[in-house]
Formats: sequence, C-alpha cells, structure tokens
Amino acid sequence: MSSDLDENLGNASRIVTSLKAEFLPGLMARYPGLTFDLEGQEKRTRESLDSLKKGFALAMMGVFLLLASQFRSYIQPVIVMMAIPFGLIGAIGGHLVMGLPFTMISIFGIVALSGIVVNDSLILIDFINRAGRSGIEIKKAVVASGIARFRPVLLTSLTTIAGLFPLLLERSFQAQFLIPMAVSISFGLLVATVLTLLYVPALYLIVGDIVNLAVKPRGAEEDRSDL
Repeated sequence: MSSDLDENLGNASRIVTSLKAEFLPGLMARYPGLTFDLEGQEKRTRESLDSLKKGFALAMMGVFLLLASQFRSYIQPVIVMMAIPFGLIGAIGGHLVMGLPFTMISIFGIVALSGIVVNDSLILIDFINRAGRSGIEIKKAVVASGIARFRPVLLTSLTTIAGLFPLLLERSFQAQFLIPMAVSISFGLLVATVLTLLYVPALYLIVGDIVNLAVKPRGAEEDRSDL
C-alpha cells in the first residue's frame, strides 16, 4: 500500500512532526518493542540536512582559515563572521512576512547568504585595519570606515536584492520552488547590511577594549590598532 500527500490540503513536515509528537509515542507505549522508520520524503530530507550540516561546517571553517590568513589574526575573522547570524534573523523574518513555510530550499538560501554577508563586514574591518596602520586613532578609524564604506556596502546589497526582486513577485508554478531561497537571501541580506554597518564596528571596539585590558597589566599602555 502506498499513498501521497495533497500539498494543497496538508504540509508534510507538520504531519511528520505531529506523528512523532502525538501518535507514535502512544503507539509504542501500547506495543512495547515496536519500532518505526520514516522513509520517502522525510528520509531524503533528513539525509540532505545531515549532508548540508557537514558541508556548511567545512565551508565556515574554510572561510575562517582564509580570513585568518588574510588578517593574521584569530579574533578578527570571528568579528567578520558575526554577520552570518544577522542574515539568519532576516531570513526567518522574511519567511514570516511573506507567509512562506521554512523549507529545505530556504536552508540552501541561508547557506548561500552566509558567504554573501561576510563581504560587507570584511570591507569594514579591512578599512579599519588600513586606517589604524596609517596612524589614525582606532575610534576615528571605526567612524571613518562607516562613512567611507557605507555607499559600497549599501549598493552591493541593494543590487543583489534588486536582482532577486522579480523572483519574489513571480507567481508562476515553476518559480514557487525557488521563492523561499530568494526570500532567505534578499531579506537576510537586507537585515544583515543594516546590522553590519551598526554592530560590526561596535563589536570591533568592544573586542579592542577587551584586548587592551588584557594587555595593559603586562605594561602596554597604548591602544592597539590591530586585534
């Protein structure tokens, strides 16, 4: 016996969640020793998620190592990669605004988004480092980075969002499959851009103060321009 789901009437993930939470525990309590295994779409989704987790972890490790070799620091790559959670906030909020379910394609969009949002904070931190090495006081360098890089960061994000905007408005059947990914990228990039311009420079100063407090007891009185 086999069956299929009418997507117009039900949601597969919600049905599986309900089965796991409500039906199957009671059934196993009534019949000790009973086991079950979810196949079909649920199994394929689970396998894809497991593979995606491993790939995402390796990708983030690669990004960290590349940034660490570029900045010659283990702290600054963490500051740069703090933009990734900002994008996740926007992606989830975008699905709520658009009234779309969070699907596997949405997660693919978040993975792609993670590589995009790093660029905004990367150019901010790079500008601060260059200004600091040229002798500018660190707080002035942070303010100058926001002013000098505001237009490039904003234009980069807006052009990407503009490119995805027609897909968000598309109502054809073929486009419905890709819309969740476009929502993840566009809304995530929008929120990440705003928060990156505000919080990444602030985080840089906070981490710099912590480093200075750790260094001063050893006899270093000057502010450090590079973390």
